[in-house]
Amino acid sequence: MKTINVVAAVIIKDHRIFATQRSYGEFKDGWEFPGGKIESGELPEDALKREIREELEAEINIHNLLDTVEYDYPAFHLSMKTYICSLAGKHLSLLEHSDARWLSPDELDSVNWLPADLSLIEKLKQISV
Repeated sequence: MKTINVVAAVIIKDHRIFATQRSYGEFKDGWEFPGGKIESGELPEDALKREIREELEAEINIHNLLDTVEYDYPAFHLSMKTYICSLAGKHLSLLEHSDARWLSPDELDSVNWLPADLSLIEKLKQISV
């Protein structure tokens, strides 16, 4: 099975977590943490900063690795490094997603998370954001 290596940002601001809704593809309308594929020769942290610039036109500060999620989708294996982040500025635009929400830990169950992202929700409810 093919492995796809990706990175994702759990962006936290004012005790809320940023979630985005996919606007295309097989998982359209599912909710996820923003990010994307790691390019060949790219460090995960550099890939994450690039992806957030491309998807949200935003700059982030990466604080620490939250988890590495390993998930088997029907067509591929996903290996997703997920980092706790904050916005480095105030600007944020949805360039690739159809919707976004800032969710409190109590609201994390209010959206339909993609399977790989769902595995992080219980962990996020237990950390102090």
